[in-house]
Amino acid sequence: MMTQMEKSIENLMSARKCLRANFEKSKALGVSIEKAGPRFDEIIQRLPSLELAIRPIRAQKDALGAVGGHINRAVVPATAVLKVFDAIHGLEKSLSDPQSDLPGYLGVLKRLEEALRFLGENCEMAIQWLADIVEYLEDHAVADDRFTSSMKEALSSLRELHNGEEKGRLDGGLLEVALDRLESEFRRLLVENTIPLPMSDPALPGEQPCIAPSPLPVPVIQKLQAIIGRLIANNRLDKCISIYVEVRSSNVRASLQALNLDYLEISVSEFNDVQSIEGHIAQWGKHLEFAVKHLFEAEYKLCNDVFERIGLDVWMSCFAKIAAQAGILAFLQFGKTVTESKKDPIKLLKLLDIFASLNKLRLDFNRLFGGAACVEIQNLTRDLIKSVIEGASEIFWELLVQVELQRQMPPPPDGSVPKLIVFITDYCNKLLGDDYKSILTQVLIIERSWKQEKFQERLLINELMNIMRAVDVNLETWSKTYQDLSLSYVFLMNNHWHLYKHLKGTKLGGLLGDSWLREHEKYKEYYSTFFLKESWGKLPALLSREGLILFSGGRATARDLVKKRLKAFNEAFDEMYKKQSNWVMMDKDLRDKTCQLIIQAIVPVYRSYMQNYGPLVEQEGSSKYVKYTAQSLEKMLNGLFHPKPVKHGSFKVRHPSGKFSNVITDQNQTSPTVK
Repeated sequence: MMTQMEKSIENLMSARKCLRANFEKSKALGVSIEKAGPRFDEIIQRLPSLELAIRPIRAQKDALGAVGGHINRAVVPATAVLKVFDAIHGLEKSLSDPQSDLPGYLGVLKRLEEALRFLGENCEMAIQWLADIVEYLEDHAVADDRFTSSMKEALSSLRELHNGEEKGRLDGGLLEVALDRLESEFRRLLVENTIPLPMSDPALPGEQPCIAPSPLPVPVIQKLQAIIGRLIANNRLDKCISIYVEVRSSNVRASLQALNLDYLEISVSEFNDVQSIEGHIAQWGKHLEFAVKHLFEAEYKLCNDVFERIGLDVWMSCFAKIAAQAGILAFLQFGKTVTESKKDPIKLLKLLDIFASLNKLRLDFNRLFGGAACVEIQNLTRDLIKSVIEGASEIFWELLVQVELQRQMPPPPDGSVPKLIVFITDYCNKLLGDDYKSILTQVLIIERSWKQEKFQERLLINELMNIMRAVDVNLETWSKTYQDLSLSYVFLMNNHWHLYKHLKGTKLGGLLGDSWLREHEKYKEYYSTFFLKESWGKLPALLSREGLILFSGGRATARDLVKKRLKAFNEAFDEMYKKQSNWVMMDKDLRDKTCQLIIQAIVPVYRSYMQNYGPLVEQEGSSKYVKYTAQSLEKMLNGLFHPKPVKHGSFKVRHPSGKFSNVITDQNQTSPTVK
C-alpha cells in the first residue's frame, strides 16, 4: 500500500520538477522572444535594401556584366563635376568686399565664372551618362522600380536646374549673390561721387556758360568700367544701365532744382495770355542754355567715358534716358505750351525769343540729341520749332490786317494818341531792332521755303512800311469822326508830333526817312495853327476896343459896353476851358508849347484891356464881370491838357475764327509800350 503511494508521490514530484523546468524554459524563451522583437524590426527595415542588393543576382548574367561599363563611364564626369562644385564653394571664402579690394574681388569672380562655365559644360555630360544608366537599369530590370523612379526624379530636377532659368543656381546661388554685391558697389561708387553741380546765376551779365568738366574722377570711371565688364559677361548690362540712369538723372534734377523750374509745369489754361508769363519765357531761354551747356553736356561726355568700350548705341541710349528723365522734355513742352496760347503781337516777340534760344543751341542739340536713341527729343524739338515758326509768321502777316481793322474803332474822346499808335510804333521798332530783325527774317525765310515760295529781301521792310501807311490812313479816318473841329486838330497835333518825336533817331524812323519825319513835324505845326485859330484865337476879338476910344456917349455908356464885352469873354473862356480841360496832350513839350501859344494869344490882350478899362467896372466892387486876373488866366491855361490816370490795355490780334481775343474797345486808354 505504502509503496504504491510512494510511487505516486514520487511521480508527482517528478511531474512537478518537469513542469517547473518547462516553465523556466518558457520564461526564458519569452524573454528571448521579447529581445528578438527589435531585431526583427531591423531585419524588416533592411529587407528592401537587401532585396535591391540581391536584385542584380537575379538579373541575367550578360545584363549584370554590361552595367559595370555604364557605371564607369558616368563616374568620371560626375566625379569631375563634384570636384569643381567643391572648388566653387571654396572660392566663396576668397570673395572679399568689393569696396575694399575691387580688383581682387573681380579676379575671384572671374575664376568663379570660369568654374561655373566648366561645371555647366561637364554637368550636361554627367547628366547624360547617368540618364543612360537609369535607362539601362530600367530596360534590363537590373534595379527595382522604386530605385529607377527615384533616379528619374533626381535627374529630371537636375536637368531642369541646368537648362532652365535657374542654371546659375548650380553653385547654390553664389554667383548671383556675388553679382548683386558688385551691382551694389557700382551704385555706391556712382552715388558717393555724384554731387549736384553748384548753381551760378545764369542771368548775371557777363557770365558765359562754359562746358562743365567730367563730374567723376578718372579712378572712379576706371572702376565703373571694370565692374561693367563683369556685369556684361553675366548678362546684367540692362540692370547696370538702369542704375546709372537712375543715379545720374536724379543728380541732374537735383542740380536744376536750384533754378526753381516750377513754371515748366504750367498749362495753357493757367494763364490768360503770353504777357502774363513773359518773365517765365525769359527765364526759360537762360535756364535751357544753362542746362544744355553745363548739365547735359557733362552727362553726354560722362556716358561716353564710362560706356565707350561697349559701343556708341549703348552709351547714346543711356544718355537719352538720362536727358529725358532729368527734364529736357519738360523744357520743350513749356515752349510748346507757349505756342498754343492765345494770339497777340506780344506773343510774336516771345515766339521769336524761343526761336532765338533754340537756334543758339542748334549745334548743341544736333550733337547731343542727334542719335537714334533721342528720337523722342528730336520729334518734340522739331514739333516745337514748327509751331514757333508757323505761329510767329501767322501773327506777323496778320499785323497789317489788324491795324486796318482798328480803323473801325472810335478814336480817343480826349484827342490823345490812340494806344494802337503808341503800340505799333514801339512794336515795329522792336521788330527792326538788333534783337529781332535777323531772327524774324530767318523765321520768314523758313516759312516761305516750306510753302515753296521765294523770300524777297525787302519783304520784311515792305510789310512794315505798309503797316505805317495804314497807320497814317487810320489817323486821317479817326480825325474826321470828331464833331468838334478843334478836338480834331488836337488829335492830329498829338499824333503827328508823336510820330515825329518818337520815331526820330530810331530804326523805324530811319526806314521811313527824314522827309517822312519832317512832314509829320510840319503837320503838327500846321494843325497847331488851325487849332489856335479855331478855338482860343477867337477870344481876343471879344475884348474889342471899338467904340470905346472915340465914344462920346459918356462914362456910363462906356461902362456898360465894357461889362458886356467882359461878360461875353468870360462866358466864352469858361465854356472853352471846361471843354478843353478834358482834352489831353501826353507829350510835355507839345503841351507846354501849346499852352504858351494860347497864353500869348489871350493873356497880353486881357491884361491890356483890363489896365485900360478895368477901372470902369472895378469901382463898383463887383466880381461879376472881372472874374479873372491876368495871372489867374495864365495859371489856368498852363493847367490844360494834362493826362489823367487811366488803366492800361493791350492790342491783340484776331483769331482764325474771326473773333478778337481782346480788341481795343477804348482808344482813350493809354497803351503799354512793347518791352
